Amino acid sequence: MNFHGPEIRHKAIALLRGGAKNADVARKLNVPAGTISYWKHMDRAKRGECPGAHRPLCPRCDGELNQSAYAYLLGLYLGDGHIIQNRAMRTPSLSVTCADSWPGLMDLCEEAMRAVFPENSVCRVRRKGCHEVKMNSKHLWCLFPQHGPGKKHERLIALEPWQQEIIDAHPWDFVRGLIHSDGCRNMNWTTRIVGGERKRYEYPRYWFTNVSDDIRQLYTDTLDKLGVEWKNCTRAGKKYNISVARRASVALMDAHVGPKH
Repeated sequence: MNFHGPEIRHKAIALLRGGAKNADVARKLNVPAGTISYWKHMDRAKRGECPGAHRPLCPRCDGELNQSAYAYLLGLYLGDGHIIQNRAMRTPSLSVTCADSWPGLMDLCEEAMRAVFPENSVCRVRRKGCHEVKMNSKHLWCLFPQHGPGKKHERLIALEPWQQEIIDAHPWDFVRGLIHSDGCRNMNWTTRIVGGERKRYEYPRYWFTNVSDDIRQLYTDTLDKLGVEWKNCTRAGKKYNISVARRASVALMDAHVGPKH
């Protein structure tokens, strides 16, 4: 399936509003005539020039995408989200699994979905020990091109240039989404010999755990840009956890992310 970015769509609309014929615009921009016809119909409907049932617009192609909410939702999706469409479903669905232990996180997830898809309804589906925060939209493929067959850690996960621009503009929202999905803030401890006595010290630490090398790389690349120090912690000899434990870096994470609630 081919996706045409907002720049191409805007050029087409400008030509159509200038009186160009659908077929001429299709040839000029190398876009299927049916797509041009649909864009023209939606543009006229948006301006109230033709009747017909209202169809939800694409937040990215047709409207103003709430970039901060999208950066957060993308982080949640890369961790605990998935998109499903089968033969029985006319419209694909996005679900993010949220543990019942974190009701505040569930609320934040729902708020982000509503902010990114303001024309779509959002619901919660009860599961054992958790809820799926869920919504349907035909535009999910446009917003989440990382979707594909199989598990995320078994396929390439890379951001499109337009997604990277959003993450660069809203890095903390992206980090917060990743932590809220596959991370946590907890208290670690160690002991030291002071004055001949062993004393216990506790300190806060942020963990991020994901088996996908690509997703961990997206996380650490963003931390690097934010000046957050981190290190890899292995499990059974494999990179698995990302730790943030330096005092200044934890303070930055506390100021912009904080513990789950």
